[in-house]
Amino acid sequence: MAPVFAPYPATRLRRVRRTPQLRALVRESHLTPGDLIWPIFVRDGKSERDPIPSMPGVSRLSVDLVVEAAREAASLGIPAICLFPYTDPSLKTEGCEEAWSADNLSNTATRAIKDAVPDIVVMTDVALDPYNANGHDGIVRDGVIVNDESVEALVKMALAQADAGADILGPSDMMDGRIGAMRAALESAGHTETAILSYAAKYASGFYGPFRDAVGASGALKGDKKTYQMDPANTDEALRQVARDLSEGADMVMVKPGMPYLDICRRVSETFQAPTFAYQVSGEYAMLRGASDQGWLNGDHVMMESLMCFKRAGCDGILTYFAPQAARLMNG
Repeated sequence: MAPVFAPYPATRLRRVRRTPQLRALVRESHLTPGDLIWPIFVRDGKSERDPIPSMPGVSRLSVDLVVEAAREAASLGIPAICLFPYTDPSLKTEGCEEAWSADNLSNTATRAIKDAVPDIVVMTDVALDPYNANGHDGIVRDGVIVNDESVEALVKMALAQADAGADILGPSDMMDGRIGAMRAALESAGHTETAILSYAAKYASGFYGPFRDAVGASGALKGDKKTYQMDPANTDEALRQVARDLSEGADMVMVKPGMPYLDICRRVSETFQAPTFAYQVSGEYAMLRGASDQGWLNGDHVMMESLMCFKRAGCDGILTYFAPQAARLMNG
C-alpha cells in the first residue's frame, strides 16, 4: 500500500526530525553492541601484538592477548568474537593438515577463551586458506581447486573446531555440499548444539586484500578464487546459494562483502526470513579508517552510519573490525 498523508502544510515531514528525542521515537532501525561480532587475528607467541599496516588500528594478537580481547568484548556487550589464525608458513602444506590439528592456533585460542570467558560466543573460520601452501580455500590438484576432497578436509577441520569448544562454525570456503557434510558429521560426533553460520553468498571481491595480508595468504595465493566464489554481477545465484545452505542445515547465513552488497542482504533477509549476517570486510574497514585518519571523513560518524545501513538492509548482525570502537560509543 502506498503511504497516505495529507498535503503540505497539513503534513510537514520535518516535524518529527526537530529534536533528538523526536527522531528517536520514529527511528526505524536500531543498532546495539549485541548486533556485533568482532573478528580477531591470532598469532603465536606470548604478549605479542603485531600491527597490520593495511588495517590501521588492527593487530594480530597472541593467544593470551586474544583472551584479554574476549574479556573486553564481554565487558562491552559484544556477544561474539570470530577467530582467524596467522599460521607459520612452515606449517602450510598442499594437504592443509594443520587445519584440523587439535593444537593449531585457532583451536588453542578457542579453548583458552572458553576457559577464561565461558559466556562469550566463539565463532571460527572453516576454510583452508590459512593452512594452504597455495593460498586457496580448497585443496589444489593440477591447478584446479577440487571440491569433494576439499569438503572431506573441511569436515575434519569443522570437527576439530567443535571439539575445541567453538560455538559457531563459519564455513567460508564456498565448496559445494560442505554444509550438509559438516552438519551430518557434527550430528554423528555428538556436536548437536554447534551452530553453523554459513558464508552462503560470498563474492569474488577485490575488498579482501587487507584480510589476506592479515592471515598471511597474500603471497601464497596462486591465481584467483573466481571458480568458487561468486560473480559480483549475480543476485539470483545468491538466493540459490542461501536456499541450498539452509536446506543442508545452516542455522544462519552471511553475505560477504557487506556495504557493496546491501541489495543482496535485503533480498536474502526478505526471501528467507532466516538469521542474516553481513561481513564488513577488511577493505571496507581500511577505506573508512584510512579516510578518517586523513581527516577526510568524520570517523565515528561514518563508522556508525555504515553499521546502521546493515540493520536498515535487514541484517540481524554484522561482523566488523569496528566492533569495540562502535560498542564503546553506543555504551556512552
